[in-house]
Amino acid sequence: MSVTVSMTVNGKAISAEVEARTLLVQLLRDELELTGTHVGCDTSQCGACVVHVDGKSIKSCTVLAAQCDGAEVTTIEALATGDTLHPMQEAFRTNHGLQCGFCTPGMVMSALDLVANNPDPSESEVRDWLEGNICRCTGYHNIVKSILDGAKAMRS
Repeated sequence: MSVTVSMTVNGKAISAEVEARTLLVQLLRDELELTGTHVGCDTSQCGACVVHVDGKSIKSCTVLAAQCDGAEVTTIEALATGDTLHPMQEAFRTNHGLQCGFCTPGMVMSALDLVANNPDPSESEVRDWLEGNICRCTGYHNIVKSILDGAKAMRS
């Protein structure tokens, strides 16, 4: 059974006919070719698929596209302005928080939700917030450092 979904993605109105069981991440990647949103685990554990829906971070591999009908969706592709990275993206670059890069889009989107609600988080608050995001490279030290630096840049 197909359904028509309409939403705003990265500031652009879209409408698509999708199978009722289509996940938001599938719509973003397969139909809209917004491949910055990654699928890491398919079980909602890793957070590589985090996007914002109506300003809140969500794991797009556990939400049906139809559930987002009428919503405003923001993906990692909307953050940079031309060649200028968003301050949080720049903080990940300068603090070597990228590592292999696979988890980075989800980490950045999660970090932005944290900073939107808590502009000056402590290291402990950042670590707690990232509980649903998994990085399989080495560790979280540079990711946490990046988020603290990105939050500071966004405050100034």
